[in-house]
Amino acid sequence: MKIVKAAQAGTVESSDIVVKIEPKDEGIGIELTSSVKQQYGKRIEEVIRETLNELGVTAAHVVAVDKGALDCTVRARTQAAAYRAAESTDYPWKN
Repeated sequence: MKIVKAAQAGTVESSDIVVKIEPKDEGIGIELTSSVKQQYGKRIEEVIRETLNELGVTAAHVVAVDKGALDCTVRARTQAAAYRAAESTDYPWKN
């Protein structure tokens, strides 16, 4: 999946995360702001990287503002932002 424009997903409400993804020439860069960064920052970044890897994203700049989101929320917001940024609607729905 190729990131072609900036896009975001999520809110700044409690237990959510805003994930903004922008095009980048190469590699994955992540800027994370979180009130729980010291405790969970590595895991949040890991979930973002895993999700982008599963989607085949190899180049992107990610800015994430976390408000205590669970892993499943981080994954969902990252997926939504990536699909929007890639202008893709080819969702692999799972049962």
